[in-house]
Amino acid sequence: MNQAFDVVIGAIPYLLGGTGLTVAAVLGGMFIGLAIGLPMAVAQVYGPKPLGWLVRAYVWFFRGVPILVLLFLFYFGLFQAFSWNIDALTAATLVLGMASGAYQSQIFRGSILSLSKGQFRAASALGFTDRQAILNIVLPQALRLSLPGWSNEYSIILKDSALAFVLGATEIMARTQFVATRTYQHLALALAACGIYFILTWVGVRALRMLERYVAVPGFGPQEAR
Repeated sequence: MNQAFDVVIGAIPYLLGGTGLTVAAVLGGMFIGLAIGLPMAVAQVYGPKPLGWLVRAYVWFFRGVPILVLLFLFYFGLFQAFSWNIDALTAATLVLGMASGAYQSQIFRGSILSLSKGQFRAASALGFTDRQAILNIVLPQALRLSLPGWSNEYSIILKDSALAFVLGATEIMARTQFVATRTYQHLALALAACGIYFILTWVGVRALRMLERYVAVPGFGPQEAR
């Protein structure tokens, strides 16, 4: 027990050194997912049918294939086939972002559909173009309604980011495995990694909940929006 404790105490600074890489992958994945998911949600709701079919195909693919398979497919397959020299962390961030984009598109799509269609018609009656109505009236409300689901996406991407170690990214899990294979204290080090991930999850979700309250409009919510 004392040996395991000593190993964990000595390894904590090294494990924490991977925290920055993990956070970078998670935040990068979230915002790549946002950049992909929001336009796809708009395309599904307001775009022509062929574009909607393409979006649905994208969503089905990335929601139907495990993250681990996607990491291998892109990093060892497609990226190398196109001779893209991308480091492991960047590749993992891109894959996490593309997969998250599929999920986020459905979060935003649900929020857009929850809004009254009369708002869009009223905007058209006031002289707004479709683009102006979407950007200035629909999306600001939909984004507020999407925050609870978007907050949950943070914890999902954080957990998925642990798989980045299979590509050689030196994030938390890779460093945990590195120390464990040399000290044989797998249980103690796994518990230490659990603690780090738990703290990252708590801090991130807490921050996003604060953002949700900050941008909330009194009396405005999913029930009122319908």
